[in-house]
Amino acid sequence: MNSDQIKIGVDRAPNRSLLYALGLTEEELNRPIIGIVSSYNEIVPGHMHLDKIAEAVKAGVRAAGGTPILFPAIAVCDGIAMGHIGMKYSLVTRDLIADSTEAMAIAHQFDGLVMVPNCDKNVPGLLMAAARINIPTIFCSGGPMLAGRLPDGRRTCLSHMFEAVGAYHAHKIDDEGVQTYVEDACPSCGSCSGMYTANSMNCLTEAIGMALPGNGTIPAPFSARIRLAKKTGMQIMKLVEQNIRPSDIMTPAAFHNAETVDMALGCSTNTMLHLPAIAHEAHVTIDFDIANEISGKTPNLCHLAPAGDTFMEDLDAAGGVYAVMKELTKGNLLDTSVMTVTGKTMEENLANSHNRNPEIIRPYEDPFMRTGGIAVLKGNLAPDGCVVKQAAVAPSMMKHEGPARVFDSEEEAIRVIYDGGINPGDVVVIRYEGPKGGPGMREMLNPTSAIVGMGLGESVALITDGRFSGATRGASIGHVSPEAASGGPIGLVQEGDRIAIDIPAHTIELLVSNEELESRRKEWVCPEPKVKTGYLARYAKLVSSADKGAILE
Repeated sequence: MNSDQIKIGVDRAPNRSLLYALGLTEEELNRPIIGIVSSYNEIVPGHMHLDKIAEAVKAGVRAAGGTPILFPAIAVCDGIAMGHIGMKYSLVTRDLIADSTEAMAIAHQFDGLVMVPNCDKNVPGLLMAAARINIPTIFCSGGPMLAGRLPDGRRTCLSHMFEAVGAYHAHKIDDEGVQTYVEDACPSCGSCSGMYTANSMNCLTEAIGMALPGNGTIPAPFSARIRLAKKTGMQIMKLVEQNIRPSDIMTPAAFHNAETVDMALGCSTNTMLHLPAIAHEAHVTIDFDIANEISGKTPNLCHLAPAGDTFMEDLDAAGGVYAVMKELTKGNLLDTSVMTVTGKTMEENLANSHNRNPEIIRPYEDPFMRTGGIAVLKGNLAPDGCVVKQAAVAPSMMKHEGPARVFDSEEEAIRVIYDGGINPGDVVVIRYEGPKGGPGMREMLNPTSAIVGMGLGESVALITDGRFSGATRGASIGHVSPEAASGGPIGLVQEGDRIAIDIPAHTIELLVSNEELESRRKEWVCPEPKVKTGYLARYAKLVSSADKGAILE
């Protein structure tokens, strides 16, 4: 066992004395030592209950003959960090989480790990760590929040809350209307209730084989979540006994499965950052362009919020991620021979799964869309690509041409949007918000929600080298690569330039001559870095472009 390095023999007697200082007995030290990586904290609603999940995991480990030892991982609440400098610290925590977990796991020579994450960067950060450390590992997330309910009976969620702010600035609702959403949008613990980034990644953790069935969808307040945690604690002991490691599970075929399920579920565009980053740690290469190839073959089977008016609890009741995967097997779109943390193949796991509600999970033969939820666009504005959640775009905006309204920061854009300065047909361009230029690649949920809330969601597009929350809907195109701070063409756009977007054709073009662009390029000067000290400054020097997953090089 790995833990023999800290507990066996005379030479390790000093190490054992410190383990005794923890109150561990000889009997406990004779068992496999399992690290429980808990992301519990008291500031993130998705994490406020993870102490209970972690305790249930520990109970499962003990029941199966192991010794659980807990240590922490950080997590940022993207919703609370939204709209101010705090959002610069969201994506960057993904690498802090991976690095710190690697340090703890290897320094203390755990025999296995149970990851207990829930929110946006916490899940991919721990998946990156799992691939890097490569000891038996399994995930048990905290689960999704329940949907809210307004006084008139309509269900609601966080994306509606952000859009309500836009409606307020458009004088469509008053202070009391906003307060109603404040009180009703987020009614429980858990990751926010739509198919946003946290729930997308928790579902894909199932799809890639690193979590037990139900991990992505069982609501946080349900007792079934506690039972899942106990079963996860028991299962890690089997993985240790059989020496099944992340490298046995996170194979190229497993990543292909995850991207296919991503398209079928209509996941957040942030998965296009996280899956390549996780794959990089697993020594698997994901080509950005493969997204369109997979999307072209994969029907979109789910329209959860923000694309529709159903929520994670509905997906769970309909059969969850495995029911979606079972539908996809009808088209032979998955490699079900892959190994999973159940100790069985995906084919064995799916054997008894079925779709319990074809209105929530459309049958393979009758999808919401014949193509997947995400598309990659390329053109002279984004030579290396950009990303749009096409499942959440109105049909009228699948093709759009309009004048550029250019802003060098989110704050500049949001002021003009709230002041009514954006007109139907406009293309809002927000730049210098990429991985380097931000730094940190902030989410643009405030401006996108303002556009939708003000009634412009079916007439205005938004393009950025930043990224979007999974709660964003509309013709919102992010991850423009190369970013402006790296000399990308988005930095050359001028007010009034015409931009043409064709999502079905996967193109995005700045309708300016090559000669004019070259003239502008000669005059372009990279702005001074927005942040010059601390972690963000170090991050900006090391981070790759968004099309590579914003990995640290």
